[in-house]
Amino acid sequence: MAEPLLVASGVSKRFGALQALEDVALRVAPASFHGLIGPNGSGKSTLLKAIAGAHSPDRGRIVLAGRDITRTPPYERARQGLSLKFQITAVLAELSVYDNVLLAHQSAQRAFALLGSATRRASDAAVMSLLGRFRLADRADDLAGALSHGEQQWLEIAMALAPKPRLLLLDEPTGGMSPEERRVTGELLLPIKPDCALVIVEHDLDFIKNICDRLTVLDQGRVLDEGTVAEIERSARVQEVYLSRG
Repeated sequence: MAEPLLVASGVSKRFGALQALEDVALRVAPASFHGLIGPNGSGKSTLLKAIAGAHSPDRGRIVLAGRDITRTPPYERARQGLSLKFQITAVLAELSVYDNVLLAHQSAQRAFALLGSATRRASDAAVMSLLGRFRLADRADDLAGALSHGEQQWLEIAMALAPKPRLLLLDEPTGGMSPEERRVTGELLLPIKPDCALVIVEHDLDFIKNICDRLTVLDQGRVLDEGTVAEIERSARVQEVYLSRG
């Protein structure tokens, strides 16, 4: 059995009187999609931000590919293969769709490699490949701000994948999308699985069940249950929480 790509153990985080996370554990295998679900306020986004480095846990340990990143700054986590897309879209609206992905692609290159005038040409194939994968190739020259909400979400996912991470964190990527856009988003994400594992927070349970291999259910900052989609669907503890608070 392959070693886990990501291991979080005993992760706890308090904000004043609020215990947002309490002794949370998470294991993510390479080439797998792992979903974080639970009621509002259960700690899903806080856990994602702790993995990304946006929050520093009070206790616990986070290990990526065998390296302890618990206190590692976000930029160093990116160098070690971690990429993220939070809920709020952060595309550069006044730049073209192409240049948004180009800048994300170049961010993974060392400074001296960017000095040559051929850098853009050398990146063209990679940029256009990502744009094609996310159905944006014909919008390459358009301003990113002219895209629809769903297309901007796809663009930002493409940007997050441009540095070729081994783990991608997504926080509610289908928020505000139409049912058809959500369906397409799942189709667009699945091909990345062999090369990039995924941890995703999502309120659309149908969407997350269709793409994830395993789910971790959080409730009031603690792990309520963890398992395959089928195991979670049969979980009496999970059913009780969703029925009592749904």
